[in-house]
Amino acid sequence: MAEEFPLERYRNIGVIAHIDAGKTTTTERILYFTGKTYRVGSVDDGTTVTDWMPQERERGITIVSAAVTAEWKDYRINIIDTPGHIDFTAEVQRCLRVLDGGVVVFDAVQGVEPQSETVWRQADRYHVPRICFVNKMDRVGASYDDTIESIKDRLGAVPIPMQIPIGSEAAFRGVVDLLTMQAIYWNDDLGKDMVYEDIPADMKDEAIQKRAALVEMASGLDDDLMIQFLDGHEIGLDELKAGLRRLVLASKVTLVYCGSSLRNKGVQPVLDAVVDFLPSPLDIPPVKGMDPDNDEEIELHPNPDEPLSALVFKIVSDPYMGRLAYFRVYSGKVVSGVTAYNSRSRRRERIGRLLRMYADRREDITEVGPGDIGAVLGLKESFTGDTLCDQNHPVILETIQFPEPVISVAIEPKTTADQDKMADALHRLAEEDPTFQVHVDENTGQTIIRGMGELHLDVIVDRMMREFRVQANIGRPR
Repeated sequence: MAEEFPLERYRNIGVIAHIDAGKTTTTERILYFTGKTYRVGSVDDGTTVTDWMPQERERGITIVSAAVTAEWKDYRINIIDTPGHIDFTAEVQRCLRVLDGGVVVFDAVQGVEPQSETVWRQADRYHVPRICFVNKMDRVGASYDDTIESIKDRLGAVPIPMQIPIGSEAAFRGVVDLLTMQAIYWNDDLGKDMVYEDIPADMKDEAIQKRAALVEMASGLDDDLMIQFLDGHEIGLDELKAGLRRLVLASKVTLVYCGSSLRNKGVQPVLDAVVDFLPSPLDIPPVKGMDPDNDEEIELHPNPDEPLSALVFKIVSDPYMGRLAYFRVYSGKVVSGVTAYNSRSRRRERIGRLLRMYADRREDITEVGPGDIGAVLGLKESFTGDTLCDQNHPVILETIQFPEPVISVAIEPKTTADQDKMADALHRLAEEDPTFQVHVDENTGQTIIRGMGELHLDVIVDRMMREFRVQANIGRPR
C-alpha cells in the first residue's frame, strides 16, 4: 500500500465553508468523479458517504469531519469534509492542523458569510494554502463577480479568477478556462463527460482581457514571471502554472473556480487545481516539534527513514469497533503490531489494527507512511493533540488549542440502571470532543455538561441515547 504513490503525488485537503455552501455535496461529487462511488449521494435524501451519522442524515448537516481517500490522475487525495456550524468549530480546527491545503466553498448567491470568515482565519493561523470554489452558480441571484469582490473586501485575500462562467442562473452551462483558453461544457446530467470547445464568439474579447489580467497579476507577485513579463516574452502555460503554484503555496493568492456541485458541473477542474496548485507533504516547510526532556526544537521531515512522529487529531468511539484514533504521520512510519511512545503521557502504546478510512467504511492496511493520514484501533492512553513517536527520539508536536465551552445544561439519568451507563457514555463522548466538558456541581450534586451551543449539546445527548442506549432527563440550557 505504502509504495503505490510517491510523496509528491499526495494531497491532504479539507473542504471548508459556511453552513449550506455545499461542502458535503462537493465532496460527494469528488468521490463520484474519482470512481469511489457508483451513484451520486444526496444530502436531501440522506444518502451521502461523508454524512454517515443518523443525526447528520436527519438534519441534513455535517456534525463530525469525515476522512475519505480518492485517486485522481495518479494522485492520492486525502479529503476531509468539515462541518460549517460554529458549534462544531473544533472539528474544523483539528482538521486544519493536519491538512496541507484547503478548498473553500462559497455560495454564489450569498458570497462571503460569517462562518466563511471564521474558517478563513483558522486556515490563516495554520498557514494552509487554499483555492476557492464558487458553488451554486445555477441559483437565482448567483453572481461570480460579486463573490470575488466579497472575497477581496471581507477576507482581505487576493483572488485570481481562473474561469468565466458561461450563462448564469438557470442558463449556467459551462465555464471558460482562462489557462487553456477553452470552453468546457457538461452536457449530460451526471456531468461525467466534459466537452472542450472553442470559446463562444461573444465572450472572446472578455476572455482575452481576463487572461491578460491574470498573467499581469501573477507576474506582479512572482519574480520569475515578472522578469519574463518585463522582457516582453510570451509566458507559456507550464511556466504560468508553476508561477501560480508558487504563489498559492506562499499563500499570496487564492485561485477562484466556479460551478454547481448539485448539477455536477465544475467539479473536475477543481480536482485538477488541487493536483496542480495545492501542496504535497514535501512542499510544506518542515514541521517543528519540541524535545520533552530539554525543550530543544526538532525539525521533522517527511522521510520514512527518520524516527516516527505522528499527531493524533481525532478520537472516535465506535460502538462496534471500540476506540478509533485518527492520526497524521509527519516523519517515519506507523507499522501495525509495533509499539509507539506517547510523549505527553510518557506511556508506550501498541499499534493495533491500522485502517485507511473511507467515512464510516474502512480497509485494513499494514503501514502508514509520512505525509499520510490513517486511523488505528486499540490506543488506550492517547487523546486529541497527543504525539506518537519513537521512544529513543521523543518529540512533542504543537498541540491544538480549542475554545472554551459557552453553554451548559444539567442532565440526570432516568433510572438507577442508567446511572453508570450515563457516566461511561459521557466520558467517552468527552474523549472524542475537546469542546465538550462534563463535571459534577459541588452544591447541587447535578451532572453538568458544557458545549459550544444548543445544537452541539442536542446532538451529544441524542448520540448518548442512541449509541449508548442511555435514557436521561435534560434541564434548560444556561
